[in-house]
Amino acid sequence: MAITPYEIARVASMAADSKKAQDIVVLDLTAKTDVCDYFVICSATSNPQTDAIVDEVREKVRTNCGVTALSTEGREGRNWVLIDFGSVVVHVFKPETRDFYRLEKLWGDAPEVDMGLEDNPA
Repeated sequence: MAITPYEIARVASMAADSKKAQDIVVLDLTAKTDVCDYFVICSATSNPQTDAIVDEVREKVRTNCGVTALSTEGREGRNWVLIDFGSVVVHVFKPETRDFYRLEKLWGDAPEVDMGLEDNPA
């Protein structure tokens, strides 16, 4: 059975949550764009936390879904790290960078998916 983009987004959001990522939001973009199916957006308050979240998301998606990231960008500055799994793109932001780019507002008409995480306000 093939792993669905939803399952990748679920594993990625749970991995981020396990490393105490803040304000985790999962947006369903399936009806909005052909670029990807889901955005997983979260915040990290420090460089070590950013690294921990990125490493955990990459590892958990690889081991649980058999999917390796196509690319990981932004690790040097750690203000906005993007992990591209093809159908799912994970964004790990510093809070001030997230406030500046406001992806949730940019994609405001995309439905938010409740992954059942404690930190997820959905």
